[in-house]
Amino acid sequence: MTDVLVSGASVAGLTAAYWLSHHGYSVTVVERHPGIRPGGQAIDVRGPALVVLERMWLRAAADHLRTRMRGSSVVDGEGNELSQDTESTPTGGLIAGPDIELLRDDLVELLYQATQLKVNFIFGDSIVALHDEGSSVGVTFERAAARNFDLVIGADGLHSNVRRLVFGPEEQFIERLGTHAAIFTVPNFLDLDYWQTWHYGDSTMAGVYSARNNTEARAMLGFMDPDLHIDYRDTEAQFAELERRMAGDGWVRPQLLQYMRSAPDFYFDEMAQIKMERWWQGRVVLVGDAGYCCSPLSGQGTSVALLGAYILAGELAAATQDGEVDHRLGFINYQQAFQDYVNRNQWLVVDNIPGGAPIPQEVFERIVQSITIKDY
Repeated sequence: MTDVLVSGASVAGLTAAYWLSHHGYSVTVVERHPGIRPGGQAIDVRGPALVVLERMWLRAAADHLRTRMRGSSVVDGEGNELSQDTESTPTGGLIAGPDIELLRDDLVELLYQATQLKVNFIFGDSIVALHDEGSSVGVTFERAAARNFDLVIGADGLHSNVRRLVFGPEEQFIERLGTHAAIFTVPNFLDLDYWQTWHYGDSTMAGVYSARNNTEARAMLGFMDPDLHIDYRDTEAQFAELERRMAGDGWVRPQLLQYMRSAPDFYFDEMAQIKMERWWQGRVVLVGDAGYCCSPLSGQGTSVALLGAYILAGELAAATQDGEVDHRLGFINYQQAFQDYVNRNQWLVVDNIPGGAPIPQEVFERIVQSITIKDY
């Protein structure tokens, strides 16, 4: 039985773990957070990615957890409504249609529930070193005892630790988009009813949308600055930067900044893409944002993660004969099957950066649907 280590317990990592286990591999997932990481924005599962959820028997459950947004408003600095849209929202696109918008942590919890009985989880730990020894990969952890695995999968996000250890510094692969954003849970203090409200200042953006049947809300704060680089681990510097930029831009920003400091799931990062010539080296391979982040601005990050993990596990299974996996063939076929789709979805970002050329909805849909999902 092939012994696989997956680094990262979010969408890509849990999906990869599920399908690798389904195909008969022994899977361990290591996650730096002490449990399933909470928080995150409302995300979308679209087109072919819905097929992946369906094959995991999770589509109905995901649909039950959808945000069910009715629309959105744009307000001025005093909170007066300037416009209203009941056909689409900034977070989920078109309201009508088969796509499912749900909170990131709700989707991750579904994936975890579907995976936890089949997979070994190591929470509160991370990889310190990887040594590809040809026939296996030696893994040194921060806390757990070192051990060998047949394969290692990096599903640990934009700032992937596995990518850094195996492929080199992040700067070689990151393409920064000049936009920075924070997301965190707040009380539904605006009494929003399946609704979103947004305000755009001279240089900042703020939005609040109701969540979990209006019992809470998620707040987003954003700004553009192509020259700013804040360590994604330095929360205090992020707080200070947001307070400096947001305090004078009106609407409910002062309240949001107060809630920000006590939020249980505050998250801040720059919007960026990862572009790599090859997603694998030796017995180590990357999936999701670690290998080809499209950025949240594409609207396709979650769907690409689901699809990439499904295809990776499927191609490894297809490259297995008599219990022996030809991992190199599996990795090559995975990238060949998925590279063009990744490229198309990374291109979508130009629609969401101020000054970018708008992409017509029919072009967006054509890109979303431009892959055939094999039944592995």
